Amino acid sequence: MVIRTVLFDFSGTLFRVEPTREWLRVVLGERGMCVSEAELGEWAEGLAAAGALPGGPAPRRIPDHLAEPWSVRDLDMERHRAAYTGLAREVPLPDEGLYDALYDRHMTPAAWSPYPDAEEVLRGLRERGVRIGVVSNIGWDLRPVFRTHGFDELVDTYTLSFEHGVQKPDARLFRSACEGLGSDPREVLMVGDDRRADGGAAELGCAVHFVDHLPAHARPAGLLPVLGLVDRGPAQ
Repeated sequence: MVIRTVLFDFSGTLFRVEPTREWLRVVLGERGMCVSEAELGEWAEGLAAAGALPGGPAPRRIPDHLAEPWSVRDLDMERHRAAYTGLAREVPLPDEGLYDALYDRHMTPAAWSPYPDAEEVLRGLRERGVRIGVVSNIGWDLRPVFRTHGFDELVDTYTLSFEHGVQKPDARLFRSACEGLGSDPREVLMVGDDRRADGGAAELGCAVHFVDHLPAHARPAGLLPVLGLVDRGPAQ
């Protein structure tokens, strides 16, 4: 089957969020708080272990009182904020306002960097006449990230879980993406880093290709195989 449409996940696929230590350092600086490197490191390690940074390390454990908010965090903006600020509050910080400030920081375009080959792959697909969509489990509008980094012109549609009230791997989210692009699922390739969530596209008959969720500098060419899959078609 010829691939005429490619859907991409956002975090860990096209973009990577800044490291937890830098995330915390920026917010502390914005609030005029001076701390030692030892304190910064201790708090950053705690936040990373808690999974408080969306797009960063996964939580090592989910506290019982956050189990329900965590399971539905990508269905709307309020639940997303509640889940992640709740995880952050597992780490005692000196200012209560830091928890919301940290959450707000992660939504800024400055907190995200594209993978080194992301632009090359998106432009290569454009040159081939392939339609491009972004399908993400997320609780906020990521479009400003794409606009700021000059990628918005390379994306035809965004299908975001919080706008549809459905989260991957539910096939309804992928179906909405396909319908929005006027695409037959059998001619669609889904590219993502989460085998469970992104693998849900296979239920519709989409081909699926996985990349590793690594820091941007550690994955310089992880997306390039997508161009080959489009050129020759996915393995049957």
